Amino acid sequence: MNPLALLRRIQNDIEYAPHHDPAARSRTEVLLAYPGLHALWIHEIAHGLWTRGHPLLARLLAHQSRRRTGVEIHPGARIAPGVFIDHGMGVVIGETAVIDEGCLIYKGVVLGGTSLERKVRHPHLERNAVIGSNACVLGAITIGAGARIGSGSVVVKDVPAGATVVGVPAREARGARREDFAEQLNHASLPDPVQEIIRGLLNQNEALTERLLRLEKQAGLVSREAPRVEPDDFVNGRKP
Repeated sequence: MNPLALLRRIQNDIEYAPHHDPAARSRTEVLLAYPGLHALWIHEIAHGLWTRGHPLLARLLAHQSRRRTGVEIHPGARIAPGVFIDHGMGVVIGETAVIDEGCLIYKGVVLGGTSLERKVRHPHLERNAVIGSNACVLGAITIGAGARIGSGSVVVKDVPAGATVVGVPAREARGARREDFAEQLNHASLPDPVQEIIRGLLNQNEALTERLLRLEKQAGLVSREAPRVEPDDFVNGRKP
């Protein structure tokens, strides 16, 4: 890689770090104590060696970076400028992964493959995607621009641009408002799409039960009310 281009990238990353991490207090602190950025800078050199036909040197450099930063990036991965890895420990990025500008990756994230064939087998993160802590994004899938992946989720299918997905396997939280996740993933208040589905089914069942009871009363078939069951009794694990 061109040394001047690498220096420009380092400077831009240092300038932009406070936008991703409010704990960044000075440029010197970011330069010396941000292993996620160190891993990205070393990857630029390793990727340059990889593309110029020096795979062994590239892998050795990537291996040393993993030991020093806790971030494992295959030198074949393509990572655009402006990506930020927060904390970084345990992050794994596979050989054919592509990460576009502005993406935010938290600790423990895995961008992994699901095939042994020599082909594109890792995810493509489009611009400004956010991947929450310990999420696994697996296979040759696309995470759309501005999408949000909840912490601990396992994503095995494409995610539309601007969507928020959570769970194992990850499902789209259709009720999530885009403005709730304008800058960074809100780890404390992610919606639960499975719970919402269950709640909707229980509400529908309750409405049908009440309608059936009214019809039975009109026909003189029942003499007492059936016990009322609240949806939260099931959602929260309480027996009716």
